[in-house]
Amino acid sequence: MNLRKRAISGIMLAGSMVVMCAIADAASTVSAEAVAVVADTRTDLATDGTAGVVAQLNQVSTDAVEMAAAGVENSQTILVASADEEAQVAEDTEEASAVQEETVSVEKSAQADSKEDETTQEADAVEDVQNADVDSETDTENTVDVENTKDIENTKETENIEDTENIQNTENAEWQNRLMADVDEFLYVRASGDADAEIIGKLYKGDVADVVENGDTWTHVVSGDVDGYVNNDYCVSGEDALDYAQENVETEAQVNTNGLRVRNAASEDASVITAVSEGTTLTVDTDAETEDGWVAVKYKGQTAYVSADYVTTELALGEAVTIEEEKAALAKKAEEEAAAKAAQTKETTTVQNASVSASYDDVTLLAALIQCEAGNELYEGQLAVGAVVMNRLRSGAYPSSISGVIYQSGQFPPAGQGMVASIAANGPKSSCVQAAQQALGGSDNTGGATCFSRASSGRAGVVIGNHVFY
Repeated sequence: MNLRKRAISGIMLAGSMVVMCAIADAASTVSAEAVAVVADTRTDLATDGTAGVVAQLNQVSTDAVEMAAAGVENSQTILVASADEEAQVAEDTEEASAVQEETVSVEKSAQADSKEDETTQEADAVEDVQNADVDSETDTENTVDVENTKDIENTKETENIEDTENIQNTENAEWQNRLMADVDEFLYVRASGDADAEIIGKLYKGDVADVVENGDTWTHVVSGDVDGYVNNDYCVSGEDALDYAQENVETEAQVNTNGLRVRNAASEDASVITAVSEGTTLTVDTDAETEDGWVAVKYKGQTAYVSADYVTTELALGEAVTIEEEKAALAKKAEEEAAAKAAQTKETTTVQNASVSASYDDVTLLAALIQCEAGNELYEGQLAVGAVVMNRLRSGAYPSSISGVIYQSGQFPPAGQGMVASIAANGPKSSCVQAAQQALGGSDNTGGATCFSRASSGRAGVVIGNHVFY
């Protein structure tokens, strides 16, 4: 009995050793795999999150239990024949519990590492999100600033474009029922749409008319006091009329204030040429470069500038005139010309002044000047030129000799150009020699004039032939 007990004890001892070795091997394997799993959890944490880590730990626990169970089964197989089944089961249960505890420890360690990594990653993620928010806010602010600037610029540009378009649209709308004559001088306006109808007015180039009714050949129009019909073949209407007006009619600038400065450049620092009063009309120089806030105008043959704030610009359009109005205008013009001529012409009487002694050369030189200035005039005109030279000689305000008066600088162009000397050398016409001798003898039909110019100049004086003497 004792022997048997000893044998059983030895067998149990040996079996215990076998079980411990098996458990050790299993634990070593489980530990190695747990380490690998911990490493894998870091990767899984980044890719699959916490769920991946839990799945790995569950797998480690399952594998450990299975390996421990396999070791116990092998040990049980060895000990079944030699030991009591209950003792062996108890011991196996204890060993399995130890393995399970180790597995749980490994799992807790892995979970701790996982939580630490997860916390770190979450902190990094929060920081990244915060930084991203800050960057996003900064980018948003910059974007808003840029967009606001662009919106302002776009708004201003849009407003300018809209203003221009509104002006153009308004102008185009005004011209939809307008008409102009596309002619060199004027177009007849008739009482009806017939080429043989009575002429009641004229639509001159640059005049504009309002369309009453369009027709295929004739259009009923109204312009000024004229109400009649014009032939469509000689007219342009609508936007074509506007284009025609802009190309063929001058643009005027009406001054709206007193003392408006006219400058030589589009700048407030530019020199002032003159100042004009309210109501003055200036012609716009449409060929000059445009400057914001300024209007280019024509002033005494040069381009000048006035502030756009104080002028109103518009096309200088005219209106048709009736035949009666035109007759009245022509009569008025004739009266004005007659009045001007009357003011210009005085009653001419020939006075006799003291004669002046002169040599042959003086007579020839004076006759040559008379021929240059009035060689094709009536004799009275030739005498008048000679009288002017003698009146200068007597006045004391000019040179004291005939040659000195004739060759005085800037006075008689033919003398300075050599024409007088040429004619004197070849011999003047007889009528001019006679006029020179009479002038030297004291005859004066100019009323004491010392100057003369073309009668068309409009100067007041005594008109003789094509000259006015004053």
